[in-house]
Amino acid sequence: MSAVYFHIDVNSAYLSWTAAKRLVDGNPPDIRRIPSVIGGDESSRHGIVLAGSLPAKALGIRTGEPLIVARRRAPGLLILPPDYGLYAQCSQALMELLSQFSPDVFQYSIDEAFIDMSRSVRLFGSPLTAAETIRSRVREELGFTVNIGISSNKLLAKMASDFRKPDRCHTLFPEEIPLKMWPLPVSALFFAGPAARRKLQNLGIRTIGELARTDRALLTAHLKNQGRVLWEYANGFDTSPYLIPLDRNKGFGNSMTMPMDVGSPEQARQFLLFLSETVSARIRADQAKISCVSLSLVDCNFSRCSCQETLAHPTDLTEPIYQAACRLLMRAWDKTPLRKLGVHTSRVVREEYSQLTLFPPGREEKLRRLELALDQIRAAYGSQAVTRGCFLNGRPEKPPSLSIGRPPDRPSF
Repeated sequence: MSAVYFHIDVNSAYLSWTAAKRLVDGNPPDIRRIPSVIGGDESSRHGIVLAGSLPAKALGIRTGEPLIVARRRAPGLLILPPDYGLYAQCSQALMELLSQFSPDVFQYSIDEAFIDMSRSVRLFGSPLTAAETIRSRVREELGFTVNIGISSNKLLAKMASDFRKPDRCHTLFPEEIPLKMWPLPVSALFFAGPAARRKLQNLGIRTIGELARTDRALLTAHLKNQGRVLWEYANGFDTSPYLIPLDRNKGFGNSMTMPMDVGSPEQARQFLLFLSETVSARIRADQAKISCVSLSLVDCNFSRCSCQETLAHPTDLTEPIYQAACRLLMRAWDKTPLRKLGVHTSRVVREEYSQLTLFPPGREEKLRRLELALDQIRAAYGSQAVTRGCFLNGRPEKPPSLSIGRPPDRPSF
């Protein structure tokens, strides 16, 4: 049986999910139909466009640009904050729906997935019929829209899903490449970043078709290995590792830009505690332990520094990770106000064994039981259900990880 792959891409995911929830809650209008964006928190220096409606994009507003620039382009622009808990629920609901069509669903990001339909597509008719069924069910049952690309390999399926939007299905089989893909600009090709596009333009290559017909040796001479990969992609050869099972995590980390420059050790340690807490939760969720802690610093002058420390024994607990991070902070920080902090861990082990610790007998096991209980409470009732006393006046917050705790509940709309 020939291979059939679908690539599912949620249209303006953050904005679509917010729009669907607002309509269910009785908050018109549909923000997908007016100039609107989902924007980061400007007070915490994350004030960029995270997603925009089609009317906003028509005014020149682009994902990733500062909100202050977006306002200049559209003075009446509606700006709404992100709701990461909602987005995790919507993503999980989408994956559950897709799994009804094939056992081989591979989540690529919070709003994208590949489906290997090779074994199940005939249960639903032709590939296009099956894709249309998925598209309509997502719209009717979940309240948002997706684009679906269909092909015999993953690369072409992903390219097809980027064709005309929103709420559409497109095919891009190898025989359709000259008509549907080659006339497109090189910028539409996956893996063709700005630097590569500039080099290709200097070579007189402006369309994917021109790239496909260029001598591969010439491309390799100018762009090294990326030149070879781009030539393969332009000709529809899929060498991407999308569906290869990923290795288990070899490290866990978290970093954040602070709402203000941090100049005191007390403030810095509070952020380190938050970061250590989230990192240790991820380690426990992966049923692992780590024995190396690294600290990364970015000061107000954008100077960067990093250092690491090896622990006496592997751990999955907040306290030893936090203590190591504090020691590294005192060792590496020159007291220039800090803009960004990061706590990272490595040397992951998953074997079960006993080893003497620095803690008094029995204390480590008590800490582990406590933190596992907190993990369960937060998974069930949200990350703010239990918080440390030092965070009562404002707990630093990060978008939730889909890999922590149980899967989010299906959304109620």
